[in-house]
Amino acid sequence: MISMNISRESIFISALRGFVKSFAVVIGIALGGFLIIIGIGAVSNTVSMPDKSQLSVSADANWNRKLLPDTTPVILRINVHGVIGTSKLKEKYFKDVLLDSQDGVLKGNRVKGILLHVNTPGGTATDSSAIYQLLKEYKEKYKVPIYAFVDGLCASGGMYISSAADQIYSTENSVIGSVGVRIGPAFNFSGAMEKVGIQSLTLTEGKNKDALNPFRPWKPGEDDSIKAILASEYVTFVNVVTENRKRLNKEELVNDYGANVFAAEKAQELGYIDNGNASYDQALAALVKVAGIKEEDKYQVLEIEPYQSILKELAENKTSLLGGKIKHIFPTGAYTTSEMSGQILYLYQP
Repeated sequence: MISMNISRESIFISALRGFVKSFAVVIGIALGGFLIIIGIGAVSNTVSMPDKSQLSVSADANWNRKLLPDTTPVILRINVHGVIGTSKLKEKYFKDVLLDSQDGVLKGNRVKGILLHVNTPGGTATDSSAIYQLLKEYKEKYKVPIYAFVDGLCASGGMYISSAADQIYSTENSVIGSVGVRIGPAFNFSGAMEKVGIQSLTLTEGKNKDALNPFRPWKPGEDDSIKAILASEYVTFVNVVTENRKRLNKEELVNDYGANVFAAEKAQELGYIDNGNASYDQALAALVKVAGIKEEDKYQVLEIEPYQSILKELAENKTSLLGGKIKHIFPTGAYTTSEMSGQILYLYQP
């Protein structure tokens, strides 16, 4: 009887030991894989090589979407959709698209023109300006025309970027304009804090380091430096638009039109755009013609999607798996994101 108990107990202990070992092996493999991902991410941060982008075929002006030989001339379509400075509307993403348009199967100057498909309220001044400069440099370097087609909204930063285009076409129900600069809104909670007996202390060095601190009463003139920056950005914005949009009068823009938006027909009349009653196919056909592609010749409309590695996103803490970040967002408008906090904006936000 005693030996029977010992035997059963030994079997149980052996089984338990085996389970623990197996579990430890599984945990070890998982941990090893996790460390490999981190290691790859660390290496990718120090030595980064471009990965292959994905090309997708869009329909031409005659609704043909068949993949053609790799000697066929190409019209590159770039979507300017959403808020500039977020997601795929950042300087680096645009630069990758433009670099890839002269690499791989697109080598040899296959790209004969760029069509910007625009539907944006604008966004950060930094990315709007950077993307505009990239397009201007590309156009100058490769001698290709750039057209913009507005399908919905081309406001503020969208107008800035579209100023790089030789021609701007639009649907008749699109909204155009909003040449202006903004930052904020900024809030002051000092009155409410005083009522409930809450105090705040911010330690700083340097005059006006805590300018517009929301937890104390604001002093006259502490926003002067920010106003000066906005004024400078506004002058730049106005100059960019009026230098590229020849029919848009600078004095009238500043004194009369301001940062208002206009229906496409009115925007065409004022000089913001060139054609306020066009279809996408009409804009594309016009670009193909000015690009020197004959009407009887075939061409390919392509979009480029730069490669984005999942491992890189993990390494950069862009996912909750590694980052574990919690974002506290206090939205102050339809397009406000945490990425725009404290930034100067070319943004239309009714």
